[in-house]
Amino acid sequence: MFDRDLPPERLVPFARALDSKVDDLWVVEDLGWTGGLTSAATALAVTSRLRVGLGIAPAPLRNPMLLAMEFANLARLFPARFVGGVGHGVQDWMRQVGAASPSPLTLLEETITSVRALLRGETVTGGRLDGVRLVHPPAVVPPVVAGVKGPRSLALSGRVAQGTILPEGFGPGSIAPMLEQISPSGEHELIVFTHLCVGDTTDLEGQRAGAAEFLSVDPSEVFAAEGTSAQAAEAVKALWAAGADTVVLRPVGDDPLAHVEKVLSAL
Repeated sequence: MFDRDLPPERLVPFARALDSKVDDLWVVEDLGWTGGLTSAATALAVTSRLRVGLGIAPAPLRNPMLLAMEFANLARLFPARFVGGVGHGVQDWMRQVGAASPSPLTLLEETITSVRALLRGETVTGGRLDGVRLVHPPAVVPPVVAGVKGPRSLALSGRVAQGTILPEGFGPGSIAPMLEQISPSGEHELIVFTHLCVGDTTDLEGQRAGAAEFLSVDPSEVFAAEGTSAQAAEAVKALWAAGADTVVLRPVGDDPLAHVEKVLSAL
C-alpha cells in the first residue's frame, strides 16, 4: 500500500520500484489526504503489470454512476489490472462534508449493486439512479469489493460484492469467524490490510493506536507484520494460512520500500 501520509509525488517512483516485485499496489482515499481514483490511475499508467486496488471509495461521497464511469475508464485503459473498493466511509468524515447517510448499509448495498450492474453494461434504475447506463462498458469487468468490518456489513459484502477488504489490525484468529459472517455464495476474494514494520517499531506505535481506536480494541490486540524480516514474513504466512487470499502490507515510516524489500527477501 502507498500510505496516505506519503507525499503524492512519491507514488510514481514507489509504484515503479514495485512493478516487477509484487502482485498488487493499493492506494487509499481518506478525507483530506488524497483522491483514490487519481492515485489509482497514476499507478496504473506508470507500471506495466501491477494490479492496482482502490481501498476504498466512500459510498456516501461517491455517486454510483460517477463511480462506475471512473471504474469503467480504468478497466478499459488497463484491462484486468484494477480492483474497485467501496465502503461506508468514516461516519464523522461523512458528516463533515454533508454526506452522512441515515442508512449506511442500504446505501452501500445500492452503490455496489448499481456499480456492478453498470459495469456489466446494464441500464440501472433504483436508489440514486434513474435509467442510466454506461456508453463504454468495459470488456473485462473489474471486481468491485467492499471494505467493511462489522457483522452486518460483512454479510452484505458476501451477498453483493466480489471480495471483502478487512482493515489493518485483524489477525489470523479473526479471519475464520469473519469468513463465516461473510458467507459468500460464490467466488469471493478476502483482502487483508496489515501494517508492516521491520526492525525498530517506533513508527508503528502511532499506527497501532489508530487501528485500535478504529477497531475499538486494546492496542495490544492489533495485529501487524513486525519484528525481524523473518517474523514479519511469518505474520504474512499466518494470514494466508488463516484464509486471506491477498495480504496488503502497509509499510510505516518515511522509507517504506526498505520494509518491503526486507519482508520480500524473507518470503
